Amino acid sequence: MVTLFARATRRVSVTHIRHVAPVSLRAATGLTARVYRQMEADFGMVAPPVMLHAPAPDTLAACWSILRETMLAPGLVDRSAKEAVAAAVSLANQCPYCVEVHGAALAGLSRGPDAWAVAVDRVGDLTDPDVRELARWARASGNPSAQARQPAPFPPAQAPELIGVAVTFHYINRMVNVFLRDSPLPPAPAPVLRAVRRGAARLMRGMASRHSAPGRSADLLPDAPLAADLPWAAGPPHIAGALARAAAAIDASGARSVPDRTRRLVLAQLANRTPDPAVPGGGARWEAAVAELPAGERPAARLALLTALASYRVTDAVIEDFRGQGHDDRAIIELTSWASFAAARQIGTELYRDLDSAPRLR
Repeated sequence: MVTLFARATRRVSVTHIRHVAPVSLRAATGLTARVYRQMEADFGMVAPPVMLHAPAPDTLAACWSILRETMLAPGLVDRSAKEAVAAAVSLANQCPYCVEVHGAALAGLSRGPDAWAVAVDRVGDLTDPDVRELARWARASGNPSAQARQPAPFPPAQAPELIGVAVTFHYINRMVNVFLRDSPLPPAPAPVLRAVRRGAARLMRGMASRHSAPGRSADLLPDAPLAADLPWAAGPPHIAGALARAAAAIDASGARSVPDRTRRLVLAQLANRTPDPAVPGGGARWEAAVAELPAGERPAARLALLTALASYRVTDAVIEDFRGQGHDDRAIIELTSWASFAAARQIGTELYRDLDSAPRLR
């Protein structure tokens, strides 16, 4: 049954989206309508971070599937731990929209002295040692230096869920940074915002308490084998299946909308990435790499590289340069989705390599 809250948020959700024309629930058809209906039933609303994918229905289904099966479906890890990972990854990716949402969810589920610590980037102040180590691991998960990352504080059996949530949010954060406004909350004075955040925490607690049976997203995309670079997802069939289908769908969208040389360039830069250079608009190394491509391919390469490596730096001009090559909303979503997921997959590979060194959650 669709709740009053879900109905109330339908009109608001589309206002959060920029750069592409949003697809409302009323206008949705086919696969898009099926994803929206399932999202309302299982999550409580059509969430803008997923909705933004609607111009490319297969990527919409891919995003929803991995979010649903890693975060919402019950398993070995409780929801509050997953929300701590989501909020801490979002901090690392400078994604204030997702920090606000998942910080509120964690606050709603915790309701103690640790409630808002992750959201305000005070991970070291967490009083629960298990949550503190998990948040530290997630906060450092995208760092290209193995020495800077934290040992995984969980047993291998929990890797499909916890690496799964980390990979999902390394993906979603990049898309949100490009396509959503900075905050889901309206501008307001600080005292009003505090009250709004308390209300959001209560709402998110209710939404996070919904039961979502594993595997319900399985019929949204065709079956596919699990890609060789996703071994950490093997185990729970609903997680392995969701990652396999999503990877196949996003790879196919990349083949349609991302030039071959751009895909090779992004993958090479991801494999050899360094901490983000403090140069507005991207590092000199990235621009030098883009300059080696034919002029007509540079807008795609620039958008893909920035999305993968520094998504918060994608500007209106970068989007419009790509659109100016004759690309529509679907191509914009497919290119950025492919670049975001390529980055998330690389990070998942690194986290899987780190697993053997771990002190474990008690």
